[in-house]
Amino acid sequence: MLAITAIIRAKKGHEPAMRQALLDVVEHVRANEPSTVGYYVSQDVDSPRIFSTYERYLDQAAMDRHNNSPAVARFFEVAKPILDGEVIVVLANEIASKRE
Repeated sequence: MLAITAIIRAKKGHEPAMRQALLDVVEHVRANEPSTVGYYVSQDVDSPRIFSTYERYLDQAAMDRHNNSPAVARFFEVAKPILDGEVIVVLANEIASKRE
């Protein structure tokens, strides 16, 4: 299982737009990506300008399909002008989990 954690910081005042852009990606994942095992978006409690994603993919092909999807391209069209710094991405091989 491949996992990506991304930390995304929005410029002050752009939190609602970033939140919606991320939620739009979630909708696409739910409807179109059966090989995306999990896709979670969070907003920091103390610093609402900070968002994170935790993404779980069955394999490299599933991750590539997601990253090359129109939904991800649209996200970056919206996000690039309102990003406060670089997106921090950690790509990992998942070694343990607890399923719900």
